[in-house]
Amino acid sequence: MASEAQSEGSGLVFHPMDQFEVKPLFGGSELYWYSISNVTLWMALTVVAVLAIMVFGTSQRGLVPSRRQSIGELAYGFVYKMVEDVAGKDAVGYFPYIMTLFMFIVCANFLGLLPMSFTTTSHIAVTALMAMAVFLAVTILGFVKNGMSFLSLFWISSAPLVLRPILALIEVISYFVRPVSHSIRLAGNMMAGHAVIKVFAAFAGIAAIAPFSVLAITAIYALEVLVSFIQAYVFAILTCVYLKDALHPHH
Repeated sequence: MASEAQSEGSGLVFHPMDQFEVKPLFGGSELYWYSISNVTLWMALTVVAVLAIMVFGTSQRGLVPSRRQSIGELAYGFVYKMVEDVAGKDAVGYFPYIMTLFMFIVCANFLGLLPMSFTTTSHIAVTALMAMAVFLAVTILGFVKNGMSFLSLFWISSAPLVLRPILALIEVISYFVRPVSHSIRLAGNMMAGHAVIKVFAAFAGIAAIAPFSVLAITAIYALEVLVSFIQAYVFAILTCVYLKDALHPHH
């Protein structure tokens, strides 16, 4: 409280983490499981954006594609090739799920770059749910496709026999850590970038360093545009890697 009062007295007050606070949309301060919050709103807008690109944008296909059709076709071809190259041709049947994940994350990330918006993928509750869904899906698929031989994923037959039990233990631990790293990577990167922008934006109010602050904000914002796409790509490609392990568990 004392440090906050000093900041207010000096005229420089900023709280970079306030932008990640979940708030109810229709008054009140209490949140319940059924409350409609800013997270609900921006997740709904993300779904609308995905539908606008992939459904409405490609509904009127032509020999000369429109801009919206071109974006949809580029996204489709990009993810399809990624699934085929990383997970193999037999994983193409699961392409719609990976495509949905990629489009949802990339649209949520880009919408979060708009002024006064809310970045849903900066919350671990959102990314952890997606990561856990991937983890459970590929684990169940692995047992359905391979039976108990799916456990051979943890037994590295190419390693020396004396090291195999130790490596198996490491593989089991790393397997169950997957959803943790999968979710924290996305949420952490999105939260860190937005917090840094907010910090530099606060310094823009000081005349002496305002030009440098504006330049820094511009540079970081451009970097965030790149990070928003890269993080969606990383999440999708890791899903492909996990899918490949489920379909082909043998080392």
